[in-house]
Amino acid sequence: MDWTGRFPHYEYFSTLEGEHRFNLAESTAEDLLLGELIDLIGLDTIRNIRLEYSSVAGLAALRAEIGKRCESPPDWVMTTQGAALGLYLVASELARPKAVAVLAAPYFLPSYDTLIANGWQVRVVRGDFDHDYRLDADVIGAALCPRTGLVSLASPQNPAGIVTPEATLQAILDRMAQRSPEAYLLVDETYREATYDDDEVAASAVNLSPRVITCASLSKAHGAPGLRTGWLTTPDADLRERLMAAKRNMSICDSSLTEQLATALLKNAASFIARYRRKVSAGLRIVAQWQAEEADRLGWVRPDAGAICCMRLNPRLFDGGAVATFWQALADYDVLLRPGSLFGEDDSYFRLGFGYLPVERLLEGLALISRALDHAESH
Repeated sequence: MDWTGRFPHYEYFSTLEGEHRFNLAESTAEDLLLGELIDLIGLDTIRNIRLEYSSVAGLAALRAEIGKRCESPPDWVMTTQGAALGLYLVASELARPKAVAVLAAPYFLPSYDTLIANGWQVRVVRGDFDHDYRLDADVIGAALCPRTGLVSLASPQNPAGIVTPEATLQAILDRMAQRSPEAYLLVDETYREATYDDDEVAASAVNLSPRVITCASLSKAHGAPGLRTGWLTTPDADLRERLMAAKRNMSICDSSLTEQLATALLKNAASFIARYRRKVSAGLRIVAQWQAEEADRLGWVRPDAGAICCMRLNPRLFDGGAVATFWQALADYDVLLRPGSLFGEDDSYFRLGFGYLPVERLLEGLALISRALDHAESH
């Protein structure tokens, strides 16, 4: 089809609209039910919520809860309709003629598309699958120039779930101070609390420097993507005012109803996150065992956090035709994965979600991926 829109069209996303028996593309875990949050608030309280315009900065109680989780003042926080809007607000407000953005890859698609749509010259710094996509501050630094206005990365990263250590983030900031002193570092922390078992949660990057912006949402570890509640945090008061002015023009404010629900969720987040961690930790163990059995045909990056991981067909065994056969077999089996072309790689790579399906169907889905590999190998 012809497409002349400001944003690219991805035919793949039309496949997400239907039901799939084996949806292994999903990056979340079990979705919360509205009734669970209503039970926390109470139906009488829900009845008395005024459906008024909210503050452009966001409900004060909600920002206070977010601030606690980031160990930052609530005044540093502004809410957004999901982290995706936060990414767009930053890309839009910081855009300048001939401005350069440095983007770490692989990446979440809107991280790239919103930059391009707002006129940025994007320098993509590609990580290496064979080195677990670990970021190198010197490689990031080499991509900087005086026109760099933004460095964008995710930690934990999508699609591989890799956490960038604080020391690396600080090293990137040091190089930015030397080569691009007006630039901001945007860190997408949507998966930050999506750890396994009793693993420690990394500290928010927002406290590292006034040049840091972080974004996150309730979509992953909290199990509430449908609330469309996200946030931006930054110590830079002037930038916050500019971002709020942009938000005021794009969406005015967030929903007064969902902000109340989101506040209740965060006040009781420990139990929801614990449930998430139990499920994704079990899923990770299953995937790790399966991958060990498939190691000759399928490599992976073991994630540090999140309900997703990145895998790659062995290039010595699977040429382009075999890769196409693999994807066709998956379609025949109604197995949905996220292809590498949607995060900056080719389609010998894929993202696998292991937190969304019940354990029994996860096991069935993995067995069908193995059968698809059989088809591809005999191509």
